[in-house]
Amino acid sequence: MTSAASRERKTVPRTYLTRSASDHRKVERRRWMFRHPLVIRVTHWINAVCLLVLLMSGLQIFNAHPALYWGDRSTFDAPALSITAESGASGTGRGVLQVGALRLDTTGVLGLSKVAGVENERAFPAWATLPANQDLATGRRWHYLFAWAFVLNGLLYLLYGIGSGQLRRRLIPDRDQIRDIGGSVREHVRLRFPEGEEARRYNVLQKLTYLVVVLLLLPVMILAGLAMSPAMDAAWPWLTTLFGGRQSARSVHFIAANLLVLFVIVHVLLVLVSGFWNNMRGMVTGWFSLGTETR
Repeated sequence: MTSAASRERKTVPRTYLTRSASDHRKVERRRWMFRHPLVIRVTHWINAVCLLVLLMSGLQIFNAHPALYWGDRSTFDAPALSITAESGASGTGRGVLQVGALRLDTTGVLGLSKVAGVENERAFPAWATLPANQDLATGRRWHYLFAWAFVLNGLLYLLYGIGSGQLRRRLIPDRDQIRDIGGSVREHVRLRFPEGEEARRYNVLQKLTYLVVVLLLLPVMILAGLAMSPAMDAAWPWLTTLFGGRQSARSVHFIAANLLVLFVIVHVLLVLVSGFWNNMRGMVTGWFSLGTETR
């Protein structure tokens, strides 16, 4: 009896320790999914470069005439928006942003900024434009070159996305996601993001945002840009008419570009707060971590 009891006491701790080590190994096991195919990753990074160059060269072009109008003509005395520099009450210069009847002092940021300690009267500062010096012709060359690169890259993305089914999976929300859109909004407000199996697909807010950007915002911006071209105006006069005139097309192009910049800013912020290294790994290598496995 004593010998059997002694053997039992020795066996129990040994079994307990073996299970504990096994469970520990299982908890630390990480799950992976291949989230972004090569074409998606390459077109994503090409888009990022194109958008940066387009933004900076676009600001250079805007600086040549820093005002927006509606209609077909430039009504210089009543712009819808303008960014200028003027003399203040004390005789010193100041930058002014005017939107309709609203006037804001933007000295040091817009209208009037300093370059190497010297005041520079430009709508957007030198560090934000391409090239940095005032050069409309070079700015246009950069803008037109990367605009076509952006369009061709976008077409490649669309053709691949349609052919592979990636576009539908990335842009069209599932029925259960639509039903729970309120819950997704609440989770985003709390900065809580899907984990585990739910992280295998984009959430409903991601899908709807990408859908608006790809199918509405980008086409409007591109068409408005084409409507400003004299060559396109001669070939397709209906396009300029569609926007209510070349000046309206310029204003729409500017607004759409700024909305796209806002989208990129929010996109980058969400990448940071939802797991920067995991998101970057996914967009560089294609592999995305779903977290640890608990079974």
